[in-house]
Amino acid sequence: MFFACFFEKLFVNSWQKSRFFMYSFETQLRPRYAETDQMGYVYYGNYPAYYEVARNESMRDLGTTYSEMERLGVMLPVRDMHIEYKRAARYDELLTIKMWLVEMPAAKLLHKYEIYNEQDELINKGTTTLVFVDSKTMKPCRCPEWFAERLRPYFEK
Repeated sequence: MFFACFFEKLFVNSWQKSRFFMYSFETQLRPRYAETDQMGYVYYGNYPAYYEVARNESMRDLGTTYSEMERLGVMLPVRDMHIEYKRAARYDELLTIKMWLVEMPAAKLLHKYEIYNEQDELINKGTTTLVFVDSKTMKPCRCPEWFAERLRPYFEK
């Protein structure tokens, strides 16, 4: 347990200070009324959709889109997801979603996320792992070279 806590503090602090070579991206959104419960808090099931907003916008930042990747025969289904809820987000509050790719992809993409409220308080964090899948065979495949080329500069020293 000590090692896990120590590693997480070391990793997260280093990760946030960008001491590792990685790709990072940030976007913002305001929860809509339909995404909240009766108390005005964002319903917990909406956070994965916020992660997806960050993933989609980060693809655009890299000069491509998920639809382009699918057109080229590669799909990216989510293999797993982990979410930690720290505080509640509220209706119409400006949220900042920070996303990192902390390793150069081979056959999967590991995303890390942190969501902050307007007071810059951490309200949510999580991870997703997406796997590259050949759309014809529906079997796992390697990261397409053209996509790896877009990411490589962020992981080189």
